[in-house]
Amino acid sequence: MAADVVGYARLMGRDEAGTLLRLKKWRSDCLEPSLARNGGRVVKLTGDGVLAEFGSAVDALRAAVEFQQAVAELNADQPDSERMVFRVGLHLGDVIVEGNDLYGDGMNVAARLEPEALPGGIVISRAVRDAVAGKLKATLRDLGELSLKNIEQPVQAFQVEWDAADWPLRDGSSAQGPGPFPSLPDKPSIAVLAFDNMSGDPTQEYFSDGIAEDIITSLSKNRGIFVIARNSSYTYKGQPTDVSRIGRELGVRYVLEGSVRRAGERVRITAQLIEAEGRTHIWAERYDRNLTDLFAVQDDITRRIVAAVAPEVEKAEMQRVRRASPQTLRAWECAMRAQWHLARMTREDIAEALKLAAQATALDPGTTRGLSIEAIAHLYAIAEGWAPSLPQAVMAAYQSASKAVAVDPEDAAAHAALAACEGFIGRPADAIARSQLAIDLNPNFTWAHGNLGLALTFSGRGDEAVAPFNEALRLSPRDPFNFAWHYLLAFALFVAGRYEEALQAAEKSLRENASVPGAYRVRAASLSELGRIDEARSALADFLRLAPDATVGSTRAQVPLKRPGDLDRYVAALKRAGLRDS
Repeated sequence: MAADVVGYARLMGRDEAGTLLRLKKWRSDCLEPSLARNGGRVVKLTGDGVLAEFGSAVDALRAAVEFQQAVAELNADQPDSERMVFRVGLHLGDVIVEGNDLYGDGMNVAARLEPEALPGGIVISRAVRDAVAGKLKATLRDLGELSLKNIEQPVQAFQVEWDAADWPLRDGSSAQGPGPFPSLPDKPSIAVLAFDNMSGDPTQEYFSDGIAEDIITSLSKNRGIFVIARNSSYTYKGQPTDVSRIGRELGVRYVLEGSVRRAGERVRITAQLIEAEGRTHIWAERYDRNLTDLFAVQDDITRRIVAAVAPEVEKAEMQRVRRASPQTLRAWECAMRAQWHLARMTREDIAEALKLAAQATALDPGTTRGLSIEAIAHLYAIAEGWAPSLPQAVMAAYQSASKAVAVDPEDAAAHAALAACEGFIGRPADAIARSQLAIDLNPNFTWAHGNLGLALTFSGRGDEAVAPFNEALRLSPRDPFNFAWHYLLAFALFVAGRYEEALQAAEKSLRENASVPGAYRVRAASLSELGRIDEARSALADFLRLAPDATVGSTRAQVPLKRPGDLDRYVAALKRAGLRDS
């Protein structure tokens, strides 16, 4: 099938931007639904036109009539200056397949028949007429043999005429046919489309498909994200990508699409995350690799994409729910709003995060997100000296995290939160084991790696803690919580006696979030150990400005280092900088 806009140059000359917008709307509202319902596949978009293929001539003609009917219906509500009218040509013949593209006389004849149609009409070849005669409610009026440009032999053509009453428009525009679209889930929802194979080699299709399938599998391990199954998201393969339509039809807020281009022993993979309704780009990245080990490359790229996408989705959700009225928030939205406050890391924000997390759990006791956030918020309050009662805060954190694990034993976030609690109550060995369990449940979950680093630090294994902290930062380089990993990495480096590196990590944390008292404390201790006492006193003054009640005694209570020597060294460094005993 070849379809083209009548008078496209005139429309573009009058209003280029408006014409392009209307063309996209006609394609998404009229063309794509008719193709999807009738098994059509777009082969090529040609500016104002489209070439599509079908497995059946009957399906092709039905799609063409439905398309022209839908266009007529849409035009009825448009002023004359904004109406778009199409011509359609159909031919049945052999084609040459190269990758996702088609070539040959079959395509050429259809393209040459299209200009012979009346505006809003359809012209078909005799080959199509012979295949569809008597099978559809339409009259096929013989136009005789036409001499078509660059086609050697004349082609007998027929004009298709039909009664609109015989072709009522179908309800809805979905490939799933009539019926309401699915509603959005309470939590973030995403469809991962089949990645386009741009290599020009159909045998490479398995690699592009494998990337997308692995992403779907890995994202599905994140209990906080609703992921559409492969069998549904892959139905759009080979079609023009209209993320807004896909979002409506699948009931998702976000769409991930990408492409794979392989040339020799090099491969380039691109991916982009889009908010479907507004077609807003959330994130995009390109990865270039040497194909020394195909499966290793596939695993590495999959992991990087998944690790980037999950935080980007949550960051977009945090921004979205901030605009919502607090009275209308559902459980997941309360949790996302709590997480946004958690990332701001002030005394007031931690208090608000605790309130919203508890509200999320009250609204839906069967979910874990509010419980996990509540546990982490309590731990932040403990570490920064903001908890009114340290024992009560420790117990509240442990109870919330334990309840989250009981609600969903397969939730990596719940186990990571409980691991952090175990570290704070002096059970670092248990914290290490549970953090590893969280990693096993979701290898791309940054908090699992970060909390493993924290548990190792509490055990006095500062050198070993560096790797999991760096892994958390590598997995999600734009995560709004990365200030916490830089801060805790600084603490691990201090425990390891690597004071210059600890100072650099603390300063990086403060550049990302200057509200974190603990980062100033680690900075002061590191400067003290480096003999830079005046600078250490200045850093301690910054710390005390945010935590004015801090003392040596409160520091010993807030920092549960297992080895007494590590804690003594930390406290001694702070005392040299001027921290008072009580």
